[in-house]
Amino acid sequence: MDYKDILVHLDSSPSCPARIDVGISFARAFGARLTGLYVVGLAPMHQYAEADLGPELVEAHDKYMREASHEAERLFTERTRNAGVAAEWRQVEGALPDLVMLHARFADLVIAGQRNPERLDPGTAPELPEQLVLDVGRPVIIVPHTGTFPTVGEKIMILWKTSRGAARAVNDALPFLAKAKEVCVVAINPEAGISGQGDNPAADVVTHLSRHGITATARIAKAERGTMGKTMRDIAADFGADMIVMGAFGRARWREMILGGMTRNMLATMPLPILMSR
Repeated sequence: MDYKDILVHLDSSPSCPARIDVGISFARAFGARLTGLYVVGLAPMHQYAEADLGPELVEAHDKYMREASHEAERLFTERTRNAGVAAEWRQVEGALPDLVMLHARFADLVIAGQRNPERLDPGTAPELPEQLVLDVGRPVIIVPHTGTFPTVGEKIMILWKTSRGAARAVNDALPFLAKAKEVCVVAINPEAGISGQGDNPAADVVTHLSRHGITATARIAKAERGTMGKTMRDIAADFGADMIVMGAFGRARWREMILGGMTRNMLATMPLPILMSR
């Protein structure tokens, strides 16, 4: 089943145009409707807000936040109209990221931007990417905050681990994998033994994908402690990947709501768009 309802979170950051273009490319590929969502974050309305900030400052803040959305709306409307895709602009006021997650649950696929630690633009929230991955219940594409991405999904690298998140991510990515020109499944430091991942876990995924008519290759890689993120990025560069598919890995089952080091590393240093699920 293809994605038919795609939501892209928009903001006032310099990376927003590239995110819109990624959304347009997906809408074209799947014949989907693309919704651009902008959340206007107003000043917190607790009983001390006006006493702390003053009514004039609260009003000025809210006016600035509403006006900041205009450029994102112009960009989205202009780009989608010229691309000839079915599109909808949606602007709501309230709390980020709660409203993004609410609207995302009525979509097949969610596109969000990577956190930029050097900026905090209107419409952004530093915790948004992580909360979406953990809580939204939909596959999430995270787009880096730098660069442009003329192709996404033609050469896909799957980062495999025998975990719930990885299995969910592969299943959620099937529409992309079916259209990809090349797919490579990579298992880094697979665990051996009776409770491990099997003799060649990457090959097992390749066999599973073949039953969906998807041709893929398998690769086993070794990484020293503390270098797994770099190893993954090096493999992706060698393969020429334009998308990574991976699960959101936790440190332990009893702390699965806490993102593991590999997942946090990828969210911070991602070189290309990543589809994540859990």
